This record gives sequence, C-alpha cells and structure tokens, in this order.
Amino acid sequence: MARVCQITGKAPMVGNNVSHANNKTKRRFLPNLQSRRFWIEEENKWIRLKVSTKAIRTIDKNGIKSVLDNS
Repeated sequence: MARVCQITGKAPMVGNNVSHANNKTKRRFLPNLQSRRFWIEEENKWIRLKVSTKAIRTIDKNGIKSVLDNS
C-alpha cells in the first residue's frame, strides 16, 4: 500500500467531516509520511524509507539499527 509507514505500519483512517448543521460526509485521515534516507553504518549504505513523523522521532531517539531490528 502506498500511504503506509514502513516502520510503524500507520495507515489512513476513515472518519467524518461534520458541518455546522451536523451533516456528516466520509473523509480520510492520512498519516504524515515523509520519504527519508537513513545511513546504515554496518552495511555502509543509504536506505530510503517512507516513514511517519512518529517513526522519525523514534529513529532519532533509539537509532535506525535498533528500530529496524525491532520491526
């Protein structure tokens, strides 16, 4: 699927637009995905991942190696 985070698995959700008159129409909530390159020191190469901003924060905190090993 195109709009899915490769680390966390976040995908689009379905909800409602609600007008002032309380009319409801379907809408999609899309995850905030970014295409990012990450340097893998052990393999001495770049990898490109489509990740959510939450996944970017997790990678910044724990490192790309540990995040890839856990997922």
